[in-house]
Amino acid sequence: MPLLPGAEPFRHDGGETGVLVCHGFTGSPQSVRPWAEYLAGRGLTVSLPLLPGHGTRWEDMALTGWQDWYAEVDRELRRLGRDCARVFVCGLSMGGALALRLAARHGAAVSGLALVNPAIKVHGAAARTLPVTRHLIRSTKGITSDIARPGVPETGYDRVPLHAAHSLRRFLRLVDAELPKVTQPLLLLRSARDHVVPPADSARVLDRVASKDVTERVLERSYHVATLDYDAERIFEDTWAFISRLTTGAAAGADPAVPAPAHPDPDTDLGREGAAAGGGA
Repeated sequence: MPLLPGAEPFRHDGGETGVLVCHGFTGSPQSVRPWAEYLAGRGLTVSLPLLPGHGTRWEDMALTGWQDWYAEVDRELRRLGRDCARVFVCGLSMGGALALRLAARHGAAVSGLALVNPAIKVHGAAARTLPVTRHLIRSTKGITSDIARPGVPETGYDRVPLHAAHSLRRFLRLVDAELPKVTQPLLLLRSARDHVVPPADSARVLDRVASKDVTERVLERSYHVATLDYDAERIFEDTWAFISRLTTGAAAGADPAVPAPAHPDPDTDLGREGAAAGGGA
């Protein structure tokens, strides 16, 4: 199946500091590619994978679930860890949830997190009916291109497969329970106006993580896909400053990433979801 324009994964071999960039639910690498390219331009080793079921057509996504998406970023984190002295993880929306779980599971293998409008819950009354409605209705209206800047589209699906939405809901519940295990330095950037993920999600992340080094930034001019919006350059610059501060401290002998190493995910953690594959970010 041909990829949508801009949905191609991105990799850049740079220095000993690695960055894993995670895109969001029903989106593609296109929504965060400028973020990845900016960091690559600063000499970092960068990986931006295409999540399974994304970047082609929504019917393909209906055949996947959270285990598939998480397994992809888990593999990329391990690969970067073999090649780099330290690895940071960046994520937009569901990509932020993937980043948080990587941090909770892998401990000191993740040196820090930079999150933009992270999703931690599928909201709305319809979410509670997903276990049933996913068997009756295949898809619903898409959630891409929540961007304030005119003429800047996001490459993603115009439909949300409900099997995938159900799987996302289960995954976000799992991530929420694991937030107290996140102890890495955290940069969280959230939009003041977001029509996909409410500010309550960022507030919950900040309230429940155990990180001591936490920086919050409010993006006043952007909507949900802020990495393509008016505040994109600020996101990129703040991320670079965040990574630079922590890597400089590491080079000087400090230990900015305080968590203890975690055991690798058990095999069952990466298996495909049984009956359901799959709403909101």
